[in-house]
Amino acid sequence: MSETLSSLMIEKLNQAYTAEKLALENLPKLAEAASSPTLKQAFQNHVQETQQQVSRLEQAAKQMGTTAEGAPCEAMEGLAAEGQRLISEHQPGPILDVLLVAAAQAIEHHEIAAYGTMRSLAASSGMQEVADLLGQTLAEEKATDEKLTALAESEINPAALQKAA
Repeated sequence: MSETLSSLMIEKLNQAYTAEKLALENLPKLAEAASSPTLKQAFQNHVQETQQQVSRLEQAAKQMGTTAEGAPCEAMEGLAAEGQRLISEHQPGPILDVLLVAAAQAIEHHEIAAYGTMRSLAASSGMQEVADLLGQTLAEEKATDEKLTALAESEINPAALQKAA
């Protein structure tokens, strides 16, 4: 792997590390703001999963001969700030729950893109163990996005529509 590609991988890994740490800070706030018990539980469950994802990033960094350190991730900082803005501007209830799902899915989509890129770079560079670690997290992020969609369609959106009627 060229030095440039190696540096890029480490930078992306460190940005993902920052993103996951921000998620650990913000998921409890989303859970607290949610009025749906199912949505609260989904956010709480994702905290545990995110802790495992942080651990995988640390393992991947070690396998690359470095240490996972935070690096600026303006996209995630913006997404986290947007979630906090929504919480501060809306009353708890079904409408805020819709907005919380949307905010959480925006975060998941960012993470899916980041992990997909990192996994692909690692696999192309012959770092199969790193690619496998990142692939595990990529699969979890996709599954979380699908769970949020299913929750929105089965419970959250209908509750908001019923409130609006």
